[in-house]
Amino acid sequence: MIRRSRVCIPVLVQFRNRFDMLPIGVHSDAEALLCPIRTVLSKVTGKWQIIIVLALAEGPLRFSALKRTIGDVPQRVLTENLRNLQRDGYLTRTVSPGPPVAVSYELTALGQELVTLLKPIVFWAKDNIETVKAARRDYECPAG
Repeated sequence: MIRRSRVCIPVLVQFRNRFDMLPIGVHSDAEALLCPIRTVLSKVTGKWQIIIVLALAEGPLRFSALKRTIGDVPQRVLTENLRNLQRDGYLTRTVSPGPPVAVSYELTALGQELVTLLKPIVFWAKDNIETVKAARRDYECPAG
């Protein structure tokens, strides 16, 4: 059994008005595979995973409606991400017999909990986009 302190380097973080030790750093690729924080976050923090989860926040959607809602996601990428999110317990896939066969996706309780954590980040991003754009401009074309 690998001790938690050997797997990840602890970092003091304030969360929900308390301080916890969150192990986020690792010493090797092998340890990275065992880090629970990296294992979970790597599956829900990508561009498409967040957008998919947020698109399903209001209720179940069929595959085609989900693809239309998101817009620019390739079908293969959407399918792959849906499978991964289903595998990790964030959503369920329901097949209704046809004709035509209807496949729909819906967030689980775990997926709904994730939405409550993502929404503040989404609003933060919306509120700060101009600051980010200005920082990018300053970085690309520094004054002086």
